[in-house]
Amino acid sequence: MRHVAFLRNVNQGQRGHPSTEMIRDAFAAAGATEVALFQSNGTVVFRGDDPQRMLDDALGMLAALGFEREGFVLSLPALADIAAAHAGAPDVSRREVTLNGGATIDIADEAAVREAARRHCRMLDAGDGWVVTVNDRERESNATPTVERLTGGRATSRSMATVQRLLDRHLDGG
Repeated sequence: MRHVAFLRNVNQGQRGHPSTEMIRDAFAAAGATEVALFQSNGTVVFRGDDPQRMLDDALGMLAALGFEREGFVLSLPALADIAAAHAGAPDVSRREVTLNGGATIDIADEAAVREAARRHCRMLDAGDGWVVTVNDRERESNATPTVERLTGGRATSRSMATVQRLLDRHLDGG
């Protein structure tokens, strides 16, 4: 099965960030196959039987090279299901998918609703280790700090447009 990893705080090719080759090599050395990086933001599509271990091993290898990063993994079909549930929404251009360390957020919880509103977004959907938000304004990305504040752990987000492009390219045979 294919999986997708969202690495946090990666801008491939920029000073102080791991290169595309370093990330690809780390995942391959961790046992992942068909490793493909998408865009330059640390989004990695790969095949493997133990995706969390592969991600952890790849992150360990990157850390040994001086690039300590966090990352989160989800199966490509699960990501496709999340995207399909939000496709066609009139505000889809303002939606984000955020992955975190496994926490599930109660999006109806009063404190969670207040925190999202304070950060100019609204949580629409959530599951084990993921949240979909909609930002109040175009070209804003408020989900990561919202989810980090609510879970007390790290998170990273991709726009729904980015997720859809990734699925369009990699979903066949997923």
